[in-house]
Formats: sequence, structure tokens, C-alpha cells
Amino acid sequence: MRIPHEPRAHDPFKESTISALRRVIDPLIDLMFDSGITVQEFSQLVRDRAVRSAAARVVRESGRSSKSRIAILTGLARAEVARILDTNEAWVSSRVGQHPARRVLAAWYDNQRFLGADGDPAVLPIFGRRKSFEQLVATHSGGIPVRAMLDQLAQISAVEILPGQRVKVKSRVPIFKGMTCSAIANVGERTSDLLSTLKSNLRTRSTPLFEGTAFVCDADLGAVPLLRRQIGEQGAAFIDGATSLLARSRSRIRRSGKESSHCRVGVSVYYFEDGVATESAIETSTDRGRRKNLQRQRSKSKASDN
Repeated sequence: MRIPHEPRAHDPFKESTISALRRVIDPLIDLMFDSGITVQEFSQLVRDRAVRSAAARVVRESGRSSKSRIAILTGLARAEVARILDTNEAWVSSRVGQHPARRVLAAWYDNQRFLGADGDPAVLPIFGRRKSFEQLVATHSGGIPVRAMLDQLAQISAVEILPGQRVKVKSRVPIFKGMTCSAIANVGERTSDLLSTLKSNLRTRSTPLFEGTAFVCDADLGAVPLLRRQIGEQGAAFIDGATSLLARSRSRIRRSGKESSHCRVGVSVYYFEDGVATESAIETSTDRGRRKNLQRQRSKSKASDN
């Protein structure tokens, strides 16, 4: 008699967590794409942070380090845990798994074969068997088609397509214009603060940290610009008041003259929209225009032979 398989145990907490992580990861993936970070690099970063966070947690809970307990928490092999902990730097981006566009641009600046007489990156013909963009991509992109790479680099303004099917490099780093290091750092800081508050409220048995959201699912698109402006004004007024309140807490400490422990305290206000095209997205779509057709030029000698 055949015994039916037992159904897998239902784990609502795990399923809810995976669903929540999916929503958190999607914006991070967009940031990865805009900044030229590959899935391999992201995976390497997650493994590194998981091991180091688990190590700190094990020490905090048990008072000693244990690679075996870290392996249990992370699900990684004990050998990999040891390898990550033995690495001095928190995370080293190796050339393996590096973004193909980043490799192409780096070679354009560093490889003597693709430099001009002045030592700067040369203006290259798009197609050609020797010193060309086609050969640059073939050598350093890991199998990406030349036209796909050209489209990607042109879209983020890393290259400029010139008349006569030539291409000029404009940036060594493949990121969208308008992004800055400080703006990206701000994404990490604000996101970390928000997630820390939400995570703290999951575990606390005392008064939770303040967190509140107001939203509707059927806002009139025509009213969105007014909502955006008025909420921005109200938010700015609230932040001004919170800044004054926080400043008074610091002045109280200075007046007392007593040594005391310090901690980081703050509040953030943000506005969000779903399903509304931003002006930058509209401009990018408009500026991109229609894809120009490029054709490989046959040499004159071959043409005359025909």
C-alpha cells in the first residue's frame, strides 16, 4: 500500500518574511542596475554581511564566537563562514562577477590598445577587426553583443555616438547621470534607519518607536501635484519643529555639565507615489528617441571584387 507524502509544514512567519523581503529587494535591485552592480557582487555582499552579522549576534547572545552556530544561522557551510571571517576587509569586489559595462569602460581607459597618441581613450569606430568598439566589447564584456553594449552605454550617457559610426567614451563609470555618491549613501542611511525602526517594533514589549503611514489607493492623478506640494510643505514644517526639539535636548546636556551616554535619535518624513511617471522618467524616455540603425561597413577592396 502506497503511503501518501506528508504535506510540507506551513510556516506563516517564513512566508510573510519572504514576501516582505521581496518588496524590500526590488528597489535595491533597481539601485544595483543604475549603479552597475551585478547579481554576483550583490550575492557576495549579502553572504559577507550575513556572516558578520551572525557572528556579532552569536557573541552578543552567548558571550563567545562559534563558527558552527554562525553556519546554522546563515545556512552556509562552516568552511565558507571561516573563509569570510578570515578575510580582513569586510567585502572586496573582485574582478570576477564585475559588471560587463564597467569592464569595458575600464579597459577603454587603461588598455594601451584602445588609447590615442595622447594617452586618452581613443574615439573608436563601432565596427572593425582591430582598434574598434566591437573588439573592445568582444575582449572585455564576456560575450555581450556589441549593439546591446552600445545601447546600454549610450542610454546612461557613458558614451557618445558620433557621425560616421564612431563612438567616444564620456565616463569611466557606468551609472545614470544625476546620481552622486552622497545621494546613494543617503539611500543606505535612510533605508537602514526605517528598517531598524520597523524591526525593533516587531520585538519590543514596551512602547514601540513611532512609525505611521497615511495613504489612499484611489487618488485622482490630477490632484497628485497639489498633494505632493502641500505634503512637502507640511513635512518641511514638521521637520523644522523636530529639529528644534532635538537641538533643545543637546543644549540641556551642555548646561548640566555632566558626563552622560549619547545615542543617535532622529525622525524622517517621506512621501511616496505608485503608478505615477516622474518627470525624469518622461525626459529619459523622450530623449532616448528611436534606435538608430547601424550597419557594418564593407571594405572598398571587397566591394570592388564583387
